[in-house]
Amino acid sequence: MIFSKKNVLPFQGNLRKRAYFEGWYYKQVSYDEKSALSLIPGVTLNEKDPHCFIQYIYVTLDNNDKHITKTGYVRYALEAFIWNDNPFTVKIADSLFSESLVSVHLEDDTIKIDGILQLGKFLSIKRTPYIPTIMGPFSYIPKMECYHEVVSMSHLLKGDLEINGLKIDFTGGKGYIEKDWGNNFPKDYIWLQSNHFENPTASLFFSYAHIPFYGKEFQGLICSFYYDKREYRFATYNNSRIDIHSSEENQLDITVENKEARLEMNVKTKIQGQLVAPIPTGMEKIIKEGIAGEIAVTFYNKKTKETYKDLGKMAGIEVVDA
Repeated sequence: MIFSKKNVLPFQGNLRKRAYFEGWYYKQVSYDEKSALSLIPGVTLNEKDPHCFIQYIYVTLDNNDKHITKTGYVRYALEAFIWNDNPFTVKIADSLFSESLVSVHLEDDTIKIDGILQLGKFLSIKRTPYIPTIMGPFSYIPKMECYHEVVSMSHLLKGDLEINGLKIDFTGGKGYIEKDWGNNFPKDYIWLQSNHFENPTASLFFSYAHIPFYGKEFQGLICSFYYDKREYRFATYNNSRIDIHSSEENQLDITVENKEARLEMNVKTKIQGQLVAPIPTGMEKIIKEGIAGEIAVTFYNKKTKETYKDLGKMAGIEVVDA
């Protein structure tokens, strides 16, 4: 088993590693869905510039009700990275991230964020000995390029943040958490996430990525759709099929299907901001992410013959080409 700990939420590495990264993705959306903030605390342990960091992507509405996006990368010395396994905490300078709260005190040339958010009960994915993480049996294989885990599909928020002097109330809003660790981000991938559907219990995570595998390669699918108090999993490891095509600019049509169900997704990307992702030499891969997109879903249960349609808003969307 590759895991040094039963729970993969804590830090999986050590600060002596090289060509290694680890990062946690915390997304927060206000109750009125007018503001969203994703924070990515992490560490990059490359030869030339080992350090820790907090990335951010902030989306809000301007006076004309149009979304504006700010992104940034705040770099810290490696010594500023402090962690604890039980209870899980990651502290970078004056900001702290855990299972129960986010305490952020972050500032650069364009943004200043201060405040504390309390995190409610996590909506977890289904796990079994065969599927210990979202990656399923691939979780057990050593030396994968990148490991991924969905920590919370959805949870409630309580508290407020002051962002550039404006107090934003997140109480009653929703959060989402995932993480990645390894030596390299996939060279190409599609990543989608939303827990803001008309049905308040619905939640979606999707990833389709290039996977190097012991001298070979394949496109790996992992998708979790939570609806009506049940999770439906579509993945390479349960023989799910996928079809993707682009009908218009900034729009994708994606269908995933297995013997249990079919999920159709119409993905519309809106305003995006620039982030960076890890490669073995450091945080040098430029990517674009939006957290205010839309994902229209049509879900068909093959056993019950029921069809469910909904629209996911405030969606996280990344489409990265090689």
